[in-house]
Amino acid sequence: MNDTFLKALRGEETPYTPIWIMRQAGRYLKEYREVREGVDFLTLCKTPELAAKVSLQPVDILGVDAAILFSDILIPVEAMGMKLEFSEKHGPVLSEPIRSRALLEKLTVPDPEDDMPFVMETIKLLKSQLKVPLIGFSGAPFTLATYMIEGGGSKNFLFTKRVMYQNHGVFSGLMEKISDTVISYLRAQIRAGADTVQLFDTWAGVLSPDDYRVFALPYVKRIIKELKSEGAPIIYFVNGCAGLLKDIKTSGADAIGIDWRVDIGEAARTLGKKTVIQGNLDPCALLLPREIMKEKVKDILDKARGAAKGHIFNLGHGILPEIPVENAKSLVELVHELSGKAIAR
Repeated sequence: MNDTFLKALRGEETPYTPIWIMRQAGRYLKEYREVREGVDFLTLCKTPELAAKVSLQPVDILGVDAAILFSDILIPVEAMGMKLEFSEKHGPVLSEPIRSRALLEKLTVPDPEDDMPFVMETIKLLKSQLKVPLIGFSGAPFTLATYMIEGGGSKNFLFTKRVMYQNHGVFSGLMEKISDTVISYLRAQIRAGADTVQLFDTWAGVLSPDDYRVFALPYVKRIIKELKSEGAPIIYFVNGCAGLLKDIKTSGADAIGIDWRVDIGEAARTLGKKTVIQGNLDPCALLLPREIMKEKVKDILDKARGAAKGHIFNLGHGILPEIPVENAKSLVELVHELSGKAIAR
């Protein structure tokens, strides 16, 4: 197995900088779109053979150094008792947003093996076929809570912050239930064969540093602490992390994923030389001509080198559906070439 990604994650010396891409199994790939023609999104997530198939596609097509489980961060939320639907125009829609004690009490902490067996089956299928490590994942508690309180996506997170500020008992109770769910869900993924797991805190960046310390970080710390005994490295990704890095540093995660709005050298210096850093090319930079993209890739590699315990190259957020697949291939090639891997032509 190509274990370069895992070595970098552990802070060990590697012959080149490994790369994987958030949302690397997605609509920018023709092969993915062909699979999606026959099934809706949730059915794809819940059909192990299909979920494994699309998880493998970017490994084969792009040559990335790790695969990530194809699923959605809201799968465990549905298992907690909320009705989940996906709209092509509006994205995820959740029934009865959690804004009261009565609705909070209806939620359960699901058993991953009983309530989400398709996730573990997908992991087992992937492990029987992959020659690179497999990343499992979950949404972090605050990010999941925003969807559960808003009933879907949001621009200003008004309902989330209203509950957070005005009904702290309901908010903290929800965060505890989500945390319990995430712990058991990620533990089950690791035991099914995931080599590492990533916590996605996509919306934590909407919080002030003070609020992040009170309303989000303690739950992340608890999850990471509880999962340490499983022996799998943990990556924590925060979108909009620039103002939160000093606090994120205390999360206990083995690697910190950063978005593109912060200089990776500055982020690495803030996080310190005991932390592995992941990131952080602007997803839209994949629209650039190859030579200009090459300059940006080199800049990130140069700034990260020596500033952190290790570096895993990634985008600062998920790859966009509009990106030409050839540009994604070029990115992987450039990272490999510029960091030391000889590419056969």
